[in-house]
Amino acid sequence: MTRTPDADAGAGAADEGREGPAGAGAGAGAASVTGAAGATDVADRSHGSDRSHGSHGSHGSHGSHGSDRSDGSGATGSSPLILTMLLLTLVLLQGPIRGLLSAPVMQSWMTVFVAVLVQALPFLVLGVLLSAAIAVFVPPSFFARALPARPALAVPVAGLAGAVLPGCECASVPVAGALVRRGVTPAAALAFLLSAPAINPIVLTATAVAFPREPGMVVARFVASLLVACAMGWLWQRLGRTDWLRTPRRSPHEGQGRGAAFWGSVRHDVMHAGGFLVVGAMAAATLKAVVPASWLRTAAGNPLVAILALAVLAVLLSICSEADAFVAASLTEFSLTAKLAFLVVGPMIDLKLFAMQAGTFGRGFALRFAPATFVVAIAGALLTGAVLL
Repeated sequence: MTRTPDADAGAGAADEGREGPAGAGAGAGAASVTGAAGATDVADRSHGSDRSHGSHGSHGSHGSHGSDRSDGSGATGSSPLILTMLLLTLVLLQGPIRGLLSAPVMQSWMTVFVAVLVQALPFLVLGVLLSAAIAVFVPPSFFARALPARPALAVPVAGLAGAVLPGCECASVPVAGALVRRGVTPAAALAFLLSAPAINPIVLTATAVAFPREPGMVVARFVASLLVACAMGWLWQRLGRTDWLRTPRRSPHEGQGRGAAFWGSVRHDVMHAGGFLVVGAMAAATLKAVVPASWLRTAAGNPLVAILALAVLAVLLSICSEADAFVAASLTEFSLTAKLAFLVVGPMIDLKLFAMQAGTFGRGFALRFAPATFVVAIAGALLTGAVLL
C-alpha cells in the first residue's frame, strides 16, 4: 500500500510520542486524524509497547507485594508459635508446677501477694483517675493565682495544697513542671511535688485502712510528709541555684483534647503504677514467706538498721503512694517508726521518681535533689515517729 504524506506525518508524530507522555498524546491524536492505515499501524505498535511495559510493571509490583506478605507472615507467624510452645511447656510441666504451688511456702507467698493486690488496687485506680483529672482539668494558672507572692509563704501553702488535690507521683512531677513554666517559684513547685503524693485524701484513707488499729500512723504520715515537703522547699529557696534547674518542656498531653489527654494520662499511670504495685506485692510476699524470720528479726531489732532498710526498700520498690501502706502493714516484724520511714520516703524519692525528675528538670537537678530528699525524709520520719508513735 502506498502511504500518503498525511499518514507519514501521523506515524512520525506517533513515533515522537513514544518518547514522552505529551508526545504520545499528540502522536495518537495526529494518527487518528490522518490516514487510517498509518494510524492503525502506529496504534498497534503503541499498544504493544504499553502492554509490555505494563506487564513488567505489574510483575514488579506483585513481586514487591509478595515480599511484603512474606515478611508480614513471618513476623505474625512467630507469635502463635511462641504461644503454642509456652502452652505445651506448661502442659508438660503441670505436675511439677502443681507440686510447687502446693508447697506451704508458695501458698503463704500467694496469700500475701493476692492480699496486698486486692487491698491496694481499688485505691490505686481511684488515685490514678483523680490524679489524671487534676492534671488535665485544673489549669496550672490556678496554682499561680492561689499561691502567695512571697516564696517563704508560698512553700507551706503549696505543701498544704497537696492535701486538697489528690495526685500520685506520676502526675505530681508534670504538674510541678507546668507550675515552673507558668512562673511559680521553684521552691513552691517542689513543695507541691513532694507533698501531693504523700498527704492527699486517697493516700491517707488507704493508710487508715491498712493500719486500722494504729490511727496515729495516719497523723504521723501527714505531719512527717508535710514537714519534709516544706523543709525541702525552704532548703531549695535558700541554697538552690537557677542553673541547677532546667526549664521543663511541655507535657506530651498538652495540646490534646481534654478527653484524649485524660485517658492518655490514665493509661500511662495505670501501666506504670500497676506494674510497680505487682513488684511491690511480690517483694512483700517474698519477705514474708521466703526470707528467714531470723533475718527480719535481726534487721528489725536494730532501730537504725530497720529504718534505713525500709527506706532503701521504698526507693527500690517504687510503689505508688496509694498502695504502699498495705505493703508496709504486711511487714509486721518492723517498728511503726521504720514503717513510717517507708511511707515518707517512698512517695518522695524512688527509682521512677528519680527518672521522671531527671527528665523534667534535668539530671543535674535530680542528682542533687534526690539524695537531699532521702536524708531529710528519714530525719523527718525519725523526728515525727519519736513524738507521735
